[in-house]
Amino acid sequence: MLLKEGEDGVKIYRLQPVQILALGFAAVILIGALLLKLPISSADGNATPFLDCLFTATSAVCVTGLVTLDTGTHWSLFGQVIILLLIQIGGLGFMTFATMFAIILGRKISLKERLIMQEAYNAFNIQGIVKLAIYVMGITFSIEGLGAILLSTQFIPQFGWKRGIYYGIFHSVSAFCNAGFDLIGGFRSLTPYTENVVINLTVMSLIVIGGLGFGVVTEIINNRNFKKLSLHSKVVIFATTILIVTGAVAFFILEYNNPKTLGALSFKGKILSSLFASITPRTAGFNTINLPDMTTASKFLTIILMFIGASPGSTGGGIKTTTATLILMIVLAVIKGREDTEIFERRIPKELVYRAVGITFISFMLVIFVTMVLSITQQGDFMEFMYEATSAFGTVGLSLGLTTRLDAIGKLIIIFTMYSGRVGPLTLALAFARKQLMASKAIKYPEDKILVG
Repeated sequence: MLLKEGEDGVKIYRLQPVQILALGFAAVILIGALLLKLPISSADGNATPFLDCLFTATSAVCVTGLVTLDTGTHWSLFGQVIILLLIQIGGLGFMTFATMFAIILGRKISLKERLIMQEAYNAFNIQGIVKLAIYVMGITFSIEGLGAILLSTQFIPQFGWKRGIYYGIFHSVSAFCNAGFDLIGGFRSLTPYTENVVINLTVMSLIVIGGLGFGVVTEIINNRNFKKLSLHSKVVIFATTILIVTGAVAFFILEYNNPKTLGALSFKGKILSSLFASITPRTAGFNTINLPDMTTASKFLTIILMFIGASPGSTGGGIKTTTATLILMIVLAVIKGREDTEIFERRIPKELVYRAVGITFISFMLVIFVTMVLSITQQGDFMEFMYEATSAFGTVGLSLGLTTRLDAIGKLIIIFTMYSGRVGPLTLALAFARKQLMASKAIKYPEDKILVG
């Protein structure tokens, strides 16, 4: 925030782009909560407690998926549409919609608005940022439309034309935006469709595409030669592939003989469920098997995947795949005795290395802090607390059942964590990326050593 003195002596506050983004998300959440508070938003026609409305609105805008009230049964069609709009706004970012309306109205996009969009998309510069926003909207609506058609082919036979198409649209948007909201009812998510190939593959594809990042998707569409992609896109694709494959193999092995999860399924169901269990922690929030019945090892693996999350500039959360990859390469550089951190034969600048370490450490400490607070204020076991805290921070939406048991304090804690997970990493990235003072004005202290390790 900048403070300037006006001509009349009045102090004028000018917000930084990242501050505008943070306040913008907060404003959308508040408006969404007020709309959900209306009696017309609930299925029984009664006003929903404001804290539950705020929780739901925060979860939707932060594309998390944690819910204290069943989305499919508690909310009316009006309330569900409000949630759907909040998911879309949260996934694409409110600045994308503001840009869309500005273009429709023929208004010129100012430099400050371009800077805000740059922060929203985690872009390197503002060149072509408006064109990217238009491209993002086109790609998003096209992919969501295709996903809705595929899902509708499965829902229409079960629910009829109108409801089937509506379910297809809702779940397609929710999957692409990595939100995890569903209308199946009974907090069941997609467990009734464990062995449905079309629903599983469609939802998984939407989650992965939405989690790659708009810039990466755009680059892949325009340039399909992997060798010609930017370093960022290569790292995102490589890390995403490794996490999905290794996660799926691990879940397949860990849950293969568990009668409450994969044990009772056919081989096809085991493969689909293992892949789904590996992909959905990447901030999606859907599940096709009963999460509390998973082994302790699988739950912990899910926590790790949720903490890593999706990729920068995407609809997902977490510390991001690129950050996790950079941390791994830093460790390898130390082991090999190299001074520089290298990825795909490219040297990474020191400021990015420091930023990755800082973001990872602060994110880890936030999860630990929230876990401790939940353990003090709520009833449950340690695994539930850490699982819930990581899910909220990574804007994932998976839960072992703690969400519905949260009291007022617990709901406020998770609301704060979801908001921090959606806005915090962006704020941290900007804070670490700010230009330092000129070398001539910087204070440099004498160098010394301490023992480490």
